Amino acid sequence: MGNEFRHPFTIEIWKLLWFIGLAVAVVLTFQHFELPYGNIISSLSSARKDLGAGNGNLLTHATSSTPEMVSNTTQSNGLNTTAISPDRAQEIDNSHGTDTPANLVDRNEDSTLEPVNSLGNGSAPQETERSLSREDVTSISENIVASDARIAPIASELLPVDSPPNITLQMNAEPSTIAHIVPVESNTSKVDKDAAPSLENDGKTGDQKKELTLLHNNPSVTSFPEVKKEPQTPSLEVVSISEMKNLQLQRWSSPNSRRPRWPSVVDQELLNAKSQIQNAPIVENDPVLYAPLYRNVSMFKKSYELMEDILKVYIYKEGERPIFHQPLLNGIYASEGWFMKLLEGNKKFVTKDSKKAHLFYLPFSSRYLEIRLYVPNSHSHRNLIEYLKKYLDMISEKYPFWNRTQGADHFLAACHDWAPSETRQHMANCIRALCNSDAKEDFVFGKDASLPETYVLTPENPLRDLGGKPASKRSILAFFAGSMHGYLRTILLQHWENKDPDMKIFGRLPKVKGRGKMNYARYMKSSKYCICAKGYEVNSPRVVEAIFYECVPVIISDNFVPPFLEVLNWESFAVFVLEKDIPNLKKILLSIPAKKYRRMQTRVKRVQQHFLWHSRPVKYDVFHMILHSIWYNRVFQMQPI
Repeated sequence: MGNEFRHPFTIEIWKLLWFIGLAVAVVLTFQHFELPYGNIISSLSSARKDLGAGNGNLLTHATSSTPEMVSNTTQSNGLNTTAISPDRAQEIDNSHGTDTPANLVDRNEDSTLEPVNSLGNGSAPQETERSLSREDVTSISENIVASDARIAPIASELLPVDSPPNITLQMNAEPSTIAHIVPVESNTSKVDKDAAPSLENDGKTGDQKKELTLLHNNPSVTSFPEVKKEPQTPSLEVVSISEMKNLQLQRWSSPNSRRPRWPSVVDQELLNAKSQIQNAPIVENDPVLYAPLYRNVSMFKKSYELMEDILKVYIYKEGERPIFHQPLLNGIYASEGWFMKLLEGNKKFVTKDSKKAHLFYLPFSSRYLEIRLYVPNSHSHRNLIEYLKKYLDMISEKYPFWNRTQGADHFLAACHDWAPSETRQHMANCIRALCNSDAKEDFVFGKDASLPETYVLTPENPLRDLGGKPASKRSILAFFAGSMHGYLRTILLQHWENKDPDMKIFGRLPKVKGRGKMNYARYMKSSKYCICAKGYEVNSPRVVEAIFYECVPVIISDNFVPPFLEVLNWESFAVFVLEKDIPNLKKILLSIPAKKYRRMQTRVKRVQQHFLWHSRPVKYDVFHMILHSIWYNRVFQMQPI
């Protein structure tokens, strides 16, 4: 009987072994063709192990194989690689809440750029001594492939569609910079010890209405982390003022300028204006416009006259307060608020007939956008970007104007340091008036405008305490005071704080009271040269403050695009010092002949009219100059159809 069952049982075993062998062959074949970089099971276990250990080196290795690809992609579209890094979160310091000039101590306002590594935190990467296992190699290989697949669509998605080639300066990408193209949400940052009470702390009280009310008297600040790595030494590549001018001309002469999808009467009006400006009659001895202050006083005068004669601006009524239609009129973000207030109340330029409009204004406040929508400790402002995108989607569905030019005739004015990164994708074609105007990052020459950062102490009287001592009575050679934001100010103080009696270089000045006490404003009024050193970003209100107090600005901020560069000859009334030349600062200033200094100081007083706010706009004031920069860029982007 045993022999009767033995043969069938043997057949079943062979069938089972054959089936197992076939299954193994199928698995091996699938792995060979679909997973050429290793075993899927070991890869998953290795990836889980690495993620659990917080290993960020995979991201660095993954992206280090692709910098050339991303760099070439961005360069071909006229952008540098840092222009496609994701959300830039920042920390802004502003501790001036009172209305006394003595508190004009630290105007920077610049945002924190916390150095981060590939781990997404503020610490240095930890080295490991263990050798890589086969699972490690497998996981790294798979991440390289995954990273290649992710970076290409992200880079192409973020590029402005109308950026012509070779317009902005090109850079070589650092692997550590490109690594941050992949969103990183686990960053941490330190809080500036000198910062005023943060919005995060205010939020813990639950009194949001009180906070928003107090912002008009004391715009508070909060700590924001940084996603992009900040260099700790002065840049080796610097765009000179003359190069900036050439980049503008290249953009304006580019045949790649975006043309409207369908023609309009306003297009021909702009083309006619362009022709008249280019053929402007020669201006000699104008009583208001002092020729040496301008690149071409004849073209500027004609352009300004045409702007006054024909420019019409349509303002969208949509948008909820306070992000839209609610200006902030004091503090370091006052430029965007004052411009919004004066334009919305203007009857000369604003039109309700959209068919007559040459420009369309997007009336939002980048400061209120941050106040209302930034989530404390989220280390991201993606939701802020998404909010603006939904707004654009709404107006593009409701109106045909955006779709006609893809936003090329739309503009915004934003002074918060986050504004360039928040608007570079969905508002890439717009004319962006930005305080944070960096030639090596998001600024597009010939399209964007540099918005002057103006610190307004008292909105009721923005001209209070205007002016300073005459040149002959300015006994101090150079002055600077401020918190140690960024790497540059630390270098400045290391070389000059308490080193020379002629160089009044300080950190944060203490508050002082009483007549005769030297506070921030009095130092500026008594100094020949006022040092305008960058903080975490290139912009600083000190540039306009120096002009306000009739002190010759000394701008130490590589790649800062000065306001109204389209028309102003900045080198005629300001000194530009490279960051690397800080050790020679006094020698550079002393090398300027006394006669030349007096001439520059006189020109500062003459150019002052272009940097002053008035409750009711005055011809050639800062309101009109901002609007003119936007108008001028739009006019010169026009190409015959």
